[in-house]
Amino acid sequence: FARAYAPSTLGSFLRAFTFGHVRQLDAVASRFLIAVAGLTRLLGAATTLDSDTAGYALVDVDDTIIEVHGHAKQGAGFGYSGVRGLNALLATLATATTAPVIVAQRLRKGAAGSPRGAKRLVGDAVRTARRLVGKTQLVLVRMDSAFYGRGPVHAAIAAVSVMVRMDKAVKKAIATIAEDSWTTIEYTDAVLDAATGRWISRAEVAEVAFTAFSAQKRSEQLSGRLVVRRIPDFNADKHTAAGQDTLFDVWRFHAFFTTADPKILDTVAADKTHRHHAVIEQVHSDLKNSALAHLPSGVFTANAAWLVLAAIAFNLTRAAGTVAAPDLARATTATIRRRLIALPARVATSARRITLHLPRSWPWETAWTALFDRVSDPPPALAA
Repeated sequence: FARAYAPSTLGSFLRAFTFGHVRQLDAVASRFLIAVAGLTRLLGAATTLDSDTAGYALVDVDDTIIEVHGHAKQGAGFGYSGVRGLNALLATLATATTAPVIVAQRLRKGAAGSPRGAKRLVGDAVRTARRLVGKTQLVLVRMDSAFYGRGPVHAAIAAVSVMVRMDKAVKKAIATIAEDSWTTIEYTDAVLDAATGRWISRAEVAEVAFTAFSAQKRSEQLSGRLVVRRIPDFNADKHTAAGQDTLFDVWRFHAFFTTADPKILDTVAADKTHRHHAVIEQVHSDLKNSALAHLPSGVFTANAAWLVLAAIAFNLTRAAGTVAAPDLARATTATIRRRLIALPARVATSARRITLHLPRSWPWETAWTALFDRVSDPPPALAA
């Protein structure tokens, strides 16, 4: 790390990695993120949040397929998306006022199922999140139905919000919800009635007490709430137009299991919070537009190390945007690179001093200057 290396030298270095070395690099990434968060406003005004005002810190877990080409890629295969590639499992941490940062990552074979290795990753992600936001801060882990299993859910050691599959137990629980328990919510094409203050929408939510993994032994069961969102069946209008009217409304149900405190997240708030789980897709897109546009090596462990380095670069770029300007704190890393990093300049050396000649009227001069002033010298020492 003392100097820059040629790409071929860096490639030889990464190809020598084993799985143990990749895990060591995971530890480096975690400690690096904690150190950067302590020096910047990466997670808001303070590293430790106030649980009475901030609500939940949100940990999102999801995987994505990184497309690869060539027969020599170790571990490449066809996954659930039908694309030949490698599977990257990520966990991100965000608060109500900050953009997501990557707290855990793992590269897997392309044909791996989504929950493979999720138990360990979820545990690592929550432990890192605890060190970032403090032990007293509430943490909510959000996952989709692919991770609805005893391993990932119990590994969270925190409140969870996870989509469930429509099995017999879930359908039976939904059938017990009374008709007058449904609440209209803000959804697509919703209109707010000013007179009553209620939403006029075709989507409704309700909840019912539910015990997850009830078929397992008592120590593995988990009590919580089953929050259900229902919307009219999209095919009902087509059937009506064809003269095949239904005798009653036909609904499509989307349910998730949560152990969040109902005093903090009621039924409507829990549904809205869970739907924001899709923010992790923006992180996937951001990475695929930068370091993960291509996995450069044919060696699996080298690509696994490359994923960890991509996560470190993502968090560092996010920290740079946070330091530079408020409007860059939630910008994509591509925007931050275009405005702060890919800066045309000329370097001149005279009298043992280096002068950087920058362009005039650079639109983001103020932001770049703030970042340069912050990182050009060591940070001030904290008072005893």
